[in-house]
Amino acid sequence: MLAQYLTVAGRGEHEIVIEKSRFISHIARVETEKAAQAFIQEIKKKHKDATHNCSAYMIGEQNQIQKALDDGEPSGTAGVPILEVLKKKDLKDTAIVVTRYFGGIKLGAGGLIRAYSKSTSEGINATGIVIRKLMRVISTKVEYTWLGKLENELRSSIYQIKEIQYLDQVTIHVYVEESQKETYITWMTELTSGQGQIVEGDMLYLEHAFS
Repeated sequence: MLAQYLTVAGRGEHEIVIEKSRFISHIARVETEKAAQAFIQEIKKKHKDATHNCSAYMIGEQNQIQKALDDGEPSGTAGVPILEVLKKKDLKDTAIVVTRYFGGIKLGAGGLIRAYSKSTSEGINATGIVIRKLMRVISTKVEYTWLGKLENELRSSIYQIKEIQYLDQVTIHVYVEESQKETYITWMTELTSGQGQIVEGDMLYLEHAFS
């Protein structure tokens, strides 16, 4: 699993007009090629009256799945420019469909490349980019008398609380970077005077907005 990577925040849509042609970019996060193809078909069905529904996607830790489709535009003027924007922004697990409603003015090869690139880039910016960091969830179980102190310390620290469980005792689950794991455990042990039950849990991705 990658320590961190960039992807889109979720699904989004953005429209621009270039020389009377409407370009509508549709963005989605996808983790499989099947999901990417299903998304493309969904958009093509929604915009079946469009002149073109061009697309591209890039999937996998090493970007091992890449595809670009021109959907009737001159070869290399639509799908590839969309894919190149994904590569330039280094976005993984992302699918894009750019729908074009022809406005009567031909753009030429260079104009098409610029139009599809611009539509893709603006669509991604409107949707938002997130950075996903691989974190270890570390749980600390203590008596309720420790809760106030630990919660205050954690909320003023670099660590992010995932959740707090309130049962016979209270358990605080915290996201910790793997490189900070030992430091965190030592710190938590000292805070609880050795009375906390500390357990290392699963590795999960934590998302933050990326600018």
